[in-house]
Amino acid sequence: MTSLLSVTSPSASLSVLHNALIVGAILFTLGLVGILTRRNLIVMFLSAELMLQGISVSLVAWSRYHGDYGGHVLVIFILAVAACEAAVALVFVLQAFGRTGRLDASAWQSLRESNLSRVVDRELPASDTVPPLWPTLAPAGVLPKADENEPLQREHV
Repeated sequence: MTSLLSVTSPSASLSVLHNALIVGAILFTLGLVGILTRRNLIVMFLSAELMLQGISVSLVAWSRYHGDYGGHVLVIFILAVAACEAAVALVFVLQAFGRTGRLDASAWQSLRESNLSRVVDRELPASDTVPPLWPTLAPAGVLPKADENEPLQREHV
């Protein structure tokens, strides 16, 4: 019985390797262009995943060309790490959206530590420069200040 990795002629395996490397390079390039040109956090995250998939295609192609499963195993590890990275990136995107209300890459500026200066590549929108209002506890035995302008019920849930 023949192996899945065996190819009948060396020229056919070289052609398959060449085509797979071209597809991997195109995927990686599209991901790199997406990261460098977009400011939407979700699109940037998907572009990073596209770059990982381009690398995975290239690893599988080299593994098949050399007739071993090392590249396949490495791709399985890459997929596991990408799944963990997706969960962490989703938390960061939700945090940035929760604090600023938008998904622009400049939303990360508000998540920066207070002792670090902002890095601005163009003017930031006015909504990002407003400091957040954090609730405070009243001293013991004193009623907290009530805002008369705040409605008793939420507009939406």
